[in-house]
Amino acid sequence: MLTYTLYSEAGGVGKSTLAGNLAVAHRRHGLDVLLIDLDPQDASVSALFGVDDERGEDIDSLAKHMVSEDYADGPVRDLIRTAEGVDIIPSHNTLEQLPEWLIRAKIRDGDFEPAEQLRDVLGRNDVHQDYDVILIDPPATSGQHVYNAVFATRRLVVPLELSGKGDRSIEGLDDIVAGLEDQLDINVGAEAVVPIGLSNLSAHRRYLDEIQASRYDVPVVIRDRESLFGGCWDQECSAFKFVEEHRSPQRDHEMETVEKLDDLAARLEAVA
Repeated sequence: MLTYTLYSEAGGVGKSTLAGNLAVAHRRHGLDVLLIDLDPQDASVSALFGVDDERGEDIDSLAKHMVSEDYADGPVRDLIRTAEGVDIIPSHNTLEQLPEWLIRAKIRDGDFEPAEQLRDVLGRNDVHQDYDVILIDPPATSGQHVYNAVFATRRLVVPLELSGKGDRSIEGLDDIVAGLEDQLDINVGAEAVVPIGLSNLSAHRRYLDEIQASRYDVPVVIRDRESLFGGCWDQECSAFKFVEEHRSPQRDHEMETVEKLDDLAARLEAVA
């Protein structure tokens, strides 16, 4: 089984867009895929696929299951929505309260481990048996959402912005991985670094050279495709569906990007 978390310490780098497109790419390879959205923001990967419409407090949510099954309203599988063949556990407003809920549960029960609850939920419900790939999209801010995602998957895929911010990210990636390992007492593998937004700017080329010279695997580089990815969000679909159903005629440079997303998914499947 392949499990991984999409994580970047910087927001706005295309993390959720990458997560959604990789999920669809895995499904197009014939794999059963579960995408878990742990990002409480409205513009999360759930919004990309139009499955973020049930966010009321009276609706069951993954956050409730992670605190206690006693708080949940039904089986965790009842949370699942499906888009483009991918099963999705959508974002929910209660995810904003999740860190506080987990801390309170720890106070009530000293044996309760806040960072292990997502893995426990998936295990108790035998969710792993149903899927070949599970990928998780948490928020960029470090904390219990990220800790639970990484503890459950043990692998990272790291999208990086090609800018000064992205440069600092690659320099600090060793520290990020080491910090997660220390915090969670597990081994964490950074399976791929994915530079996003490449243009012809000399600064972008310089940062890309530094990233490719690092010890991390850089299987693909995604060029600046604002029109393509903006269209995905407008149409609430993956890039694969967008170029097939909403581009006529298809554009060669966008097809090249779709092929790179497909190649990246295949590279990740090879490490499972």
